[in-house]
Amino acid sequence: MAEKSPRRLKLEASLAEDPADAFLRYGLAVQCLREGDVEEGRERLKALIADQPDDTVAARQQLGQSYLEAEEFEEAREILRAGIALAHKRGDWHAAGEMEGLLSQIG
Repeated sequence: MAEKSPRRLKLEASLAEDPADAFLRYGLAVQCLREGDVEEGRERLKALIADQPDDTVAARQQLGQSYLEAEEFEEAREILRAGIALAHKRGDWHAAGEMEGLLSQIG
């Protein structure tokens, strides 16, 4: 794996000070994905979803997208469907539409 970016190091330091901060946890997970540390990013997203199952629309979208990009379609399908259901429940029509678009790429 490549060297960690300054942004990732800053997110890790901030999260060490406040490990329960969902925004920091999400941001670090997404940064891991951006840097190609896919397993770390996925694990962080899964942990966030497990800890806050009713407030993780964006985390589900990012996790589903990571599986779609890796052509792991069954996993992507399952996560995106759950994300769409949660987005509908929360009235987040924009996120639901984005995830439906991702889901349509699978077929």
